[in-house]
This record gives sequence, C-alpha cells and structure tokens, in this order.
Amino acid sequence: MMLGWLKRSLPRGLFGRSLLILVLPVVTLLLIISVSFVQRHFEGVTRQMTDMVILELRFIIDRVSAVPDVASANAVAASIATPLEYAFIYPVADVPEGDFKQVYDLSGGFVIDRLREGMAEVLAVHLVTDRRVELWLDMPLGPMQVSFERLRLSASNPHQLLVMIVVLGALMIAIASVFLRNQLRPIRKLAEVASDYGRGRLVPFTPSGAAEVRAAGMAFLDMRARIERHTQSRTMMLSGVSHDLRTPLTRLRLGLSMLDDAEAAPLIGDVDEMQRLVDAFLDFARDEAGDLMEELDPAELLADIVADCRRAGEPVLFEPHATPMPAMALRPMAIRRAVENLVGNALRYGDKAWVSIHRGEKSVTITVEDDGPGIPPDAREEAQRPFTRLDPARNQDKGSGVGLGLAIVAEVARAHGGTLRLGTSEQHGGLRADIVLPL
Repeated sequence: MMLGWLKRSLPRGLFGRSLLILVLPVVTLLLIISVSFVQRHFEGVTRQMTDMVILELRFIIDRVSAVPDVASANAVAASIATPLEYAFIYPVADVPEGDFKQVYDLSGGFVIDRLREGMAEVLAVHLVTDRRVELWLDMPLGPMQVSFERLRLSASNPHQLLVMIVVLGALMIAIASVFLRNQLRPIRKLAEVASDYGRGRLVPFTPSGAAEVRAAGMAFLDMRARIERHTQSRTMMLSGVSHDLRTPLTRLRLGLSMLDDAEAAPLIGDVDEMQRLVDAFLDFARDEAGDLMEELDPAELLADIVADCRRAGEPVLFEPHATPMPAMALRPMAIRRAVENLVGNALRYGDKAWVSIHRGEKSVTITVEDDGPGIPPDAREEAQRPFTRLDPARNQDKGSGVGLGLAIVAEVARAHGGTLRLGTSEQHGGLRADIVLPL
C-alpha cells in the first residue's frame, strides 16, 4: 500500500526524477548539519557567554550584599557595574511575575534556564527585545533590576548560518537543475525524433549530449537508415514483381478473350482475382515517400472522401462533428486509402456505410459503421493481420476480398501514431471501425 502510494507520488518525467535524486541528498545533508552541528554549536557558544555573565553578576551580588545600607550598596554596584557596562536600579518597587521572551527567540529559553541555574537570586528574566535583557535579583535590601546587552548572552544573528545554508543550497540546486536540463535536452530531442519517425515523419537529427546519449542517437540513426533501406529495397522488389506479373496476366487475359465465352469466363475470373490480389498487396506494401505530411482539417478531408464515394453511387452517409476540428499533420493519400478500404468493406458486407468523426481531449477518431454481420470479438485482432479472410463469419454475397483491407488501415493508423479499433455498432448493428489519431 505504502509502496504504491510512493510510486504514484514520484515524478513521471526523467528531469523530475533526476532533480529529486539531486535534491534529496542536499536537503538531508542540510537537515543533518542544522540539527547536529548548528544547534550544538550555538548552544555551546551561548552556554559559555551566559556563564561569563553569571560570573560577573555573582561578583556584583556578593559585593552589594556585603554592605549594610542602600547608599553604600549603590556606590559599590556603580563602581563595579558601570565598567562592566551593566545598568542597574536598586532597589526596585515592582517585580514582574514570570519570565518573558519573544516567540521567535530560539535561544531565549536556553538563556533563561541557564541564568536561573547559575544564580538562585533570580526573580524574573525578561528578554524584551533581541538587543536587551532585563534581570531582577533578590537582594538583602530589596530587589535589584539589572539590564545589559543581549549580545553578551548569545552569538549575534545565530540564524545567519542557517539562512546561508538554505540560500546556498537553493542556489546550488538551481545551478544543478540548469545543467541537468541541458543534459536531458538531447534525450528529449531523441524521443521527439523517434516519435515523429513512428508517425512517418523524417526529422533531421544530430546526436549531442553525453557520450551515452550520443551513442543512443547514433544507434537510432543507424536503425532508421536500415529501415529506410529495407523499405526502398522492398518497394523496388515489389515494383519489379508488379511489372513481371502484370505482363503475363495481360497476355493470359488477351488469350482467354479469344476463346469461347462459356469456357473462358471462369478463367478470366481467376485472372481478375489474381490481378486484385497483386494490386491489394502492392497497396499494402506501397512506398509512402511521395505522400508527405500536410496540416489538414480531418473533417474536411473526410467530407471530400465521402463526397467522392457518393458520386460513385455508393450509399455512404457522413455525420460531421458538432465542434470544429483542429488541423492535424496527416498523409492525405494514406488516410483516403484507409477510409476507402473501410467503406469498401462496409458496403461489401452490408447495405450502407456511415462515416463520422469525433474529437476527444487527446485524439481524433474517424469511425466507419455498417449494418452487416460484423466480426466476432475473438476474431477482431486476427482480422487486422495481412491476408486474413473471415469469410465464414461475413456475408459473401457481394464478393470476397483478399484479406488486406483492415491490415492496410491498421498500417496507416500506426504510421500516424494511432491505432485501429474494431467493435460493434450500437446504432446499426454491424461492424464499427475506429481510426484513432493522436492530436
């Protein structure tokens, strides 16, 4: 329980945790110094100074107590107290009840206790201000009031050392936090560049910072370069495969067109199925280098896609969001292909498709719903894998696909840093597909 609370209380970011690692030892060290050294030091100094005052006052008390009358007592007291810079009134009529010190006087209680321990004649001690002490003593001829400077009992400004420790500690923490922030800036930059690359954006990056951070940055650049080379090699290979396959397919279709229609129709259907398979696979593995990121209004882009579908005679309805959408960095061709794939799947297995867009606090969700049979919950994750066909659970009256539609949509969502979620449409009863894109 306590461990869980501690984990929730700790800072989430690397800067906050590093600063906490720096601050905790400094604060602990300051507390130890303040409690163990400063307190003992000032108590020792105050004890020595107070004992010296007690010795002087004891000398005055002994000499004044030895004379028989007030006039002689004042003469003796003046001869001793004046050189020692004590002011006195002897005798005094009124003696206050109890001792007094200021609330913020940290060493006052120790001074009063020490004076009472050293002199039994003490009647009352008033530490009126930080600069003056008033003391009432019980004498044979009546009470005597003695006053003197507070500096004679305790060190001047004992709080200065504490203030200096706190101020210097805060200054050192501030300077260390500046250096720490500079050391963490390359890490944050690396995280931003990696996040941008995960969303399909190639941002220039030069490794900097400590040796370990530079090594991580160089490793990231090397990994990114290898991925880019792999993507380019895959694209070149698929372009060659496309050219090599489409040429014989065209020759086959041309040869079959010369045969009898009854005999050639099934074979032409097979050729068309192979052509769709090649086109779908190329769409899935297509190079997106030409589809650059653009700041677009996703609602306007979605409205254009739905308008194109309706011009093609497809029963697609668009439900715009009530509030304006923020401009987002999107690949328009990729988003169009993803939405068109979802709409095509919806119309293949249902009668109508409903397209809508919703804005959340941290994301924008593009939703495509249909009134078809949907996908069972236990098969939704498998449906997003390439070349997966769930024909037994779906209506095949309007033709079957090649199993790449949802995989292409999921890949487009991941390229934008988002995700594809499949569920059941509560309003229409069919499949609900959500493309969730982060803001």
